[in-house]
Amino acid sequence: MTEQSPRAMPRKSDVRTVMLSSYFGTTIEYYDFLIYTAAAALVFGKIFFGPVDSGTGTILAFATLLAGYLARPLGGVLFGMLGDKYGRRRILLVTLGITGAATGLIGVLPTHSTIGVWAPILLVTIRVVQGLAVGGDWGGSVSISVETAPGERRGFVASFVNMGAPSGSVLASAMLALFGLMPEDDFLAWGWRIPFLIGTVLTLIGLAIRMRMIESPLFAQLQASGEAGQKAAAPLRSVLTRHWRAVLICIFGTLSASANAGLLTSYGLTLATTDGGHSRSLALTALSVGAILQVALIPLCSHLSDRIGRRRVLMAGSALGLVAAFPVFWMISAGSPVLLFAGYLLGLAIVQAAAYGPVAAFISEMFDTRHRYTGSSLAYQVGGTLGGGVIPLIAVALADQHGFLPVALLTAGGFLLGLLVIPFAREGTRRDLHDGVDTSASAASAPGVPAGPVGSAAPARQSTE
Repeated sequence: MTEQSPRAMPRKSDVRTVMLSSYFGTTIEYYDFLIYTAAAALVFGKIFFGPVDSGTGTILAFATLLAGYLARPLGGVLFGMLGDKYGRRRILLVTLGITGAATGLIGVLPTHSTIGVWAPILLVTIRVVQGLAVGGDWGGSVSISVETAPGERRGFVASFVNMGAPSGSVLASAMLALFGLMPEDDFLAWGWRIPFLIGTVLTLIGLAIRMRMIESPLFAQLQASGEAGQKAAAPLRSVLTRHWRAVLICIFGTLSASANAGLLTSYGLTLATTDGGHSRSLALTALSVGAILQVALIPLCSHLSDRIGRRRVLMAGSALGLVAAFPVFWMISAGSPVLLFAGYLLGLAIVQAAAYGPVAAFISEMFDTRHRYTGSSLAYQVGGTLGGGVIPLIAVALADQHGFLPVALLTAGGFLLGLLVIPFAREGTRRDLHDGVDTSASAASAPGVPAGPVGSAAPARQSTE
């Protein structure tokens, strides 16, 4: 890696490399994570939990999904503290490597018919390790992105991190759709393993790309001043004492995006293939089309947030999600291929792009450089655990008896919560990340950006100096 001056403005090529590295690395991590999510909905309930009925098997499979989500906040805190002390770049290499290794192990894991009760035990263990690594990756990716980007383009640059989630979903769904064309017995016997093993190959490519990233200029500045290790000695305690309000706002203001994505990529597949009567391949294709459109819309919504503010875009996404929750799940379950695709286009593409695209910049701008990795990771991963892990598990349990109505209500409730909480966030769009101001301080409102009750951002210098 080329030596960089801690106060030097990153070159455009450095910014592009960070964007590519964050995007591709996050894509691979979410491919690995979402391969598991899709397999939990379609396969694991049948092969890892022994002789149980299909409903019980599905619930048990989603319980292992929850185990991975529960590990994510712990991973976010653990790797966040390391990243705030030793740097973003090296920790991002570690988290990607662990995720890829865990995915490969799942791909060769014996099933219940071979090793009995050890199959689900090992599955949960590997899933937890994978969750730890995924939990530690997002905060580092958004930190290095916003800290490298020009001030007026932070939302757009950071959006490439969030583009990795639907891109990984596309890859995962395409792989499962392709191998899902196999005869059912062959797919359950060995076909489902191939996408997991391919994930290990993709990880090696991602590691090669991430090796080219520069370290965050803002962290390099702290490191050169000797403050990085000293000030990050207890970053979690500092986050919980000085930034607790920002953490709560980020958790409850953005968990709706995790819930929406988690339900559509997991329960939505089950709903489409059972109530809707669609084939597994058609359901995965519809999910992939929605995710592809989401990839295209995320940078547009994030660029818009650079112009009018993060809160305005996020609130618009929450309002649309609140209105669309019931129609989306009804369309997926209606039995019509046209409505199936329309449901995924509305819920997974349009709603999700607005409610999720600006989240990376929105959360990371709430914390100062000394605590950004830890604070962003904690807030995002706790929200992701509640939205993407707890809510889908509750929804599946309720849907087994009451259909998709409670699922739609839970989804709408998440978006309503976002509408109520986001207005209390400080607007960070014009905040100068070099000024050292943290979320506990108030600042003047930027021109053209609405001020929030907690305070708003200081005017930004348009240089990355």
